[in-house]
Amino acid sequence: MTPRRILFIGLNYAPEPIGIGPYSAGLAEALVERGHSVDAVVGQPYYPDWKLFDGFERRWKTSVENGVSVTRCPHYIPANPTGSRRVAHHASFASSAYPAARKLRRATPPDLVFTVAPSMVAAPVALRMARRADVPLWLHVQDFEVGAALATGLIERESRAAVAAARFEDRMLHSANLVSTISHPMCQLLESKGVAKDRILEMRNWANHTAAIVQGDGSAFRREWGLEGKTVALYSGNIANKQGLDVVIEAARLMQEREDIVFVICGEGPNRKNLEQLASGLGNVIFRDLQPEHRIGDLLTMADIHLLPQLHDAADLVLPSKLGNMLASGRPVIATVRPGTGIARELVDCGIVVPPEMPEAIVSALEALAAHPDYRETMGRAAAERARTAWSKESVVDRFEEGLERLLG
Repeated sequence: MTPRRILFIGLNYAPEPIGIGPYSAGLAEALVERGHSVDAVVGQPYYPDWKLFDGFERRWKTSVENGVSVTRCPHYIPANPTGSRRVAHHASFASSAYPAARKLRRATPPDLVFTVAPSMVAAPVALRMARRADVPLWLHVQDFEVGAALATGLIERESRAAVAAARFEDRMLHSANLVSTISHPMCQLLESKGVAKDRILEMRNWANHTAAIVQGDGSAFRREWGLEGKTVALYSGNIANKQGLDVVIEAARLMQEREDIVFVICGEGPNRKNLEQLASGLGNVIFRDLQPEHRIGDLLTMADIHLLPQLHDAADLVLPSKLGNMLASGRPVIATVRPGTGIARELVDCGIVVPPEMPEAIVSALEALAAHPDYRETMGRAAAERARTAWSKESVVDRFEEGLERLLG
């Protein structure tokens, strides 16, 4: 198709190893490979540790990274990301992104402005750039921030802050020429919020560790961590309130007499210390740091079963990107979600769905899978096939170019 110049505005970007960052960077780089030009205005890397990565400074800096012109903007990074501090965090990025985006828009006028939520607070900057350049605005929703904040208690329901946040979200959703999101239920949620169906596009993330998984050697971590002969239930990723990991610890408590089953929680995040305190005294739970990129394949293939806990009210507000990698590893997944949600639809024949926030249900599912390795193998094959057909990077980039064609012709 016709090469386009895209102005990308988004807080999270590589080298952040998990969350939104790898997908924003991967998409921008893939578009450059297809002949498009991308100017990216992004934040300083901080996630999931909530501290500035080593080697980066709190100042504006532009460089070319894998063909993408990347301008990194300084912003506030709270060590303890409470509700009010998160707002300040996002607002500081929006304020520092504005002059960088304006400079790029004037120097190299874009054909399209593309922005990612989170951070929705930066969407007005993208809207301003699009209107000044007289080009379409594309808003891509990775998480519904307001709904997630309500579900995890960061914002009190019916409070003035909740009402104001909902109004702001509504205004931004209706200002964009195209709104994309990462699952069918999330597209339905956009419709319920009044976004016209012809302005909605489903564009999911992809399994970004497929190559590493193919080369992965799960026995390496089993030897290092003393897990040989055990059935390993793994959670790997961010450790924050919205993951609802407390229920995993409660399930482990109910299974502490089962010496053949061990829970491994591998990751970083603001809720890790609280979770470690909750698990104190449990010999069947081990915590490990987030593993480097070159060992992700070993980690994911170490698991016999993957765990995907979600809070009751948050399951259709996100489609966790980690799910694609779980499926690609060829292992079954136990998810704490209601039937009919986006996650549940992804796990048909690939895993077991249990009610949210019910540790007894996790125990029943784990015991069933631990007792039937042939059943795990069958579900694992279905999971790998699901990842191959529905979570490929090429199909996602194709989908983006479909959106470009819809907006620009």
